[in-house]
Amino acid sequence: MENIRKRILKDRLFTLIVIVLSFTACIPLLAILGFIIKNGISSINLDFFIHLPKPVGEHGGGISNAIIGTFIVVGIAFVIATPLSLLAGIYLAENKKNFFSDVLRVGIDILASIPSIVIGIVAYLWVVKPMKSFSALSGGIALAIIMLPVVIKSTEETLSMVPDSLREASLALGVPYFRTILKVIVPAGLSGIITGILIAISRIAGETAPLLFTAFGNPFMNLNVTKPVNTIPLVVFNYSTSPYEQWHKIAWAAALVLIAIVFVFNFLARIISKKWKTKF
Repeated sequence: MENIRKRILKDRLFTLIVIVLSFTACIPLLAILGFIIKNGISSINLDFFIHLPKPVGEHGGGISNAIIGTFIVVGIAFVIATPLSLLAGIYLAENKKNFFSDVLRVGIDILASIPSIVIGIVAYLWVVKPMKSFSALSGGIALAIIMLPVVIKSTEETLSMVPDSLREASLALGVPYFRTILKVIVPAGLSGIITGILIAISRIAGETAPLLFTAFGNPFMNLNVTKPVNTIPLVVFNYSTSPYEQWHKIAWAAALVLIAIVFVFNFLARIISKKWKTKF
């Protein structure tokens, strides 16, 4: 009986330690969020979302061009990276053990570990220099490269979890292999794939370094993808390093908006992921 009590006591003590350490790990996150909200909430209003930036010395102004620019650049990255990632992920999930798939996995792991600023330089050499202009397109290509390994990995892992019985049942009915993949396997793992895409979008939405070499920034509203465009991360970087107090306030508010966007994408990814797990 005494041994049982000691074991119960140790178990509860260990559980308490794990809970305390878990909450302790969240303290830096909560501190950062609280600090950003404290400094940025005062500048958040309707004008902030619908107006363009104003010159130094004038109060007010907004980041409407940066918000639109962020969605343009991220949208370009999504259009480029998603089909390539899905094809690569499907191939890796269907060909687990061959030489080419092993090489491809190594390449994906290496790509995922490359610093984003290096990808920005590569995009500058590949796109900006030949076009002789900074552009939203070059920024989207840089972000697409960052997005690729995230979506490929999530697609491969998701499709690998789809039961083999679904594939076997489809093939047993005489359905061609490619239609089995497109009509059975991919739809079965669609929620997991969408989750990976949303996580990748939230990952690239806050990238700054690649955009310094590609999108570059623009104080005006621009919808032309072949011209420079402003984004929220660039606003935060440029305004926070300026000597003007008014710009510092805008930078804090822009950082708060960026965190809110990333939070929304992560929240959606969590919801979709839970629904997919209950499905299998």
